[in-house]
Amino acid sequence: MLNMETDKIIEDSNTNSQYPMTILYDPARKKEPSPQYVTERETCLKYFEKWSEQDQVEFVEHLLSRMCHYQHGHINSYLKPMLQRDFISLLPKKGLDHVAESILSYLDADSLCAAELVCKEWYRVISEGMLWKKLIERKVRTDSLWRGLAERRGWIQYLFKPKPGESHPNHSFYRTLFPKIIQDIDSIENNWRMGRHVLQRINCRSENSKGVYCLQYDDQKIVSGLRDNTIKIWDRNTLQCTKVLTGHTGSVLCLQYDDKVIISGSSDSTVRVWDVVSGEMVNTLIHHCEAVLHLRFNNGMMVTCSKDRSIAVWDMTSQTEITLRRVLVGHRAAVNVVDFDEKYIVSASGDRTIKVWNTSTCEFVRTLNGHKRGIACLQYRDRLVVSGSSDNTIRLWDIECGACLRVLEGHEELVRCIRFDSKRIVSGAYDGKIKVWDLLAALDPRAPASTLCLRTLVEHTGRVFRLQFDEFQIVSSSHDDTILIWDFLNCNPPEGTPPQQQAMTALTNRSPTRTYTYISNF
Repeated sequence: MLNMETDKIIEDSNTNSQYPMTILYDPARKKEPSPQYVTERETCLKYFEKWSEQDQVEFVEHLLSRMCHYQHGHINSYLKPMLQRDFISLLPKKGLDHVAESILSYLDADSLCAAELVCKEWYRVISEGMLWKKLIERKVRTDSLWRGLAERRGWIQYLFKPKPGESHPNHSFYRTLFPKIIQDIDSIENNWRMGRHVLQRINCRSENSKGVYCLQYDDQKIVSGLRDNTIKIWDRNTLQCTKVLTGHTGSVLCLQYDDKVIISGSSDSTVRVWDVVSGEMVNTLIHHCEAVLHLRFNNGMMVTCSKDRSIAVWDMTSQTEITLRRVLVGHRAAVNVVDFDEKYIVSASGDRTIKVWNTSTCEFVRTLNGHKRGIACLQYRDRLVVSGSSDNTIRLWDIECGACLRVLEGHEELVRCIRFDSKRIVSGAYDGKIKVWDLLAALDPRAPASTLCLRTLVEHTGRVFRLQFDEFQIVSSSHDDTILIWDFLNCNPPEGTPPQQQAMTALTNRSPTRTYTYISNF
């Protein structure tokens, strides 16, 4: 027979053997207190109440030290609810609603959902504190995908401080909006993986030499450098050419712009500076003795590279004050591409090597070896360098140690352009194809090579010369004299399409779904 009150020897009637067993205290079966306890309890309590708090604590500690384990368990169960404090519910009663809101504002979406279900008071704090609105605002401030989506979908007007004379919706609006945003983000990611997009095409209609060598875009315009020696600027909404900049006497091979200037490099060996608003040419830099193949500028510094095998580092004080700081020599063939940040300048050449230089001192740091043929393109950010080569491969490098982290194979000809962000790599090649790769998987040495290429996009009829992309689109240019805009935001499957059917389409349909907008410019 089991006795739940104390340790007892239980005798097994079948074996006549004895087993010591510790039985937990069961308060439901507690005995009535003894008469002696009832009589003496009040006397003890009167003594206890006369003592100081410190004395009371010391006395209880002595009592606890004389108790057995199961008694400690019972006291622990008794103390637990006494020690718990619903501080979120208590703070508003002290006039500290803002503190409760501040605490809950640190929760992520899943935790905020759970917090709403704790009790009515927690729900009230979340609702009146507009915490779903604040969560969305925090995402928009810190995540470029959320920021871009807010601007493109229009719900940014309901965030942050309302315009004078206007008010924002109530809590339930934002509570409903959040899962819709998540659904939208998932849909965009699925569009990337399935290759589903709306395709817009700009035909540049070059008069003589055809081909678009370089481009850069924002929400208002696309700036492109053409083989016919011109820079053409296109309106993003109408896709019409709004401005043509003339001055180069050779093909425009590279360009970059900011809110003040467009800077371009050409096969005429010059670097030219243009006012981004007026289109007026304000400066010409003559240094390289052969074609300027690539350039980058940022924070008052510019780096150019050339077919003459050199790299030039420039200090930019203003549009008209650009002075040569240093010339870097070390490559044994044309330097096709450069990139830099505050720590390193990175260059890649037809000599099959990538060289790393110190940005501050311009001193050589190391060489990255691995490509079997010349390197045509490269991007560098943080510790990662991604390069593309005429050996048809893409390589990922750790710039600090010089190690090659992964080789991506799939293109059938020279990899001419490459860009990456935090999720994916997008490459374009002379085979006319654009490939989208899973960057996180590529950085995982356990990931099989067959899983790395997410999608191959085939629309260009000539070599792909240049591309850029963001969370919502790819903009690419080609020898076929077109600029293509691949929009992954505004293309969704028909309503009611089961998820299983969408997944099956992704697996069985190699050619991605697309919708065309064709623009012809004369």
